[in-house]
Amino acid sequence: MNVPIQDTRWDILRHLRERGQASAQELGKALGMSPVSIHYHLNVLQREGLVEPQPVRRSIGRPHYVYSLRESARELFPQSYHRLADRLLGDLKARLSEQDISDLFARIAEEITAEHAVALEGKTLNQKLDALVELLGEEGFLARVDRAGGQLRLTQYGCPYYYVVERHPEVCELDLNLIRAALRTPVERQGCVLNGDDVCTFVVQTESKTTREKP
Repeated sequence: MNVPIQDTRWDILRHLRERGQASAQELGKALGMSPVSIHYHLNVLQREGLVEPQPVRRSIGRPHYVYSLRESARELFPQSYHRLADRLLGDLKARLSEQDISDLFARIAEEITAEHAVALEGKTLNQKLDALVELLGEEGFLARVDRAGGQLRLTQYGCPYYYVVERHPEVCELDLNLIRAALRTPVERQGCVLNGDDVCTFVVQTESKTTREKP
């Protein structure tokens, strides 16, 4: 788990994961809890954004509610996506050339950028950087921009692909391609966790510098 959860609430999440959905009455019966107690824990889980209620109308009387997991709760359970990605990449590398793999990651970066075109279109470089931090966050990267000494530096903390990157280092090109595609300006990688650095860092070339260097 990514966050500590009280044992009873964790039991509720596990039950909902197994059943798909359940009413408060069903949860109380399965876990041996009183209606008051089960409703208390469900309210806490709902406030934390981990479960969501759905009304079910009956022919007579008021509708009752069934509860199911939200995506944020599903992410608390062990995942095997990295193993699947590892196998898929291994198969692709056996079938494609290095250039084909490189082109594939470039296309993926362009597709992700296209999904966020509205947030990036018509923006200044600084505004694009702010939008990029949000974009990277949606892709699983915790990022920060530092503006000091006339230099723009993007820092990424942790890598959501680290398990796969250890076996397939070319995956590191994906985030670099994504940053370049979003900003449409030269970007240089200066640090990489895979190389033993604490964080991944990228230096973004400013528009003014690009203009000065033109012949």
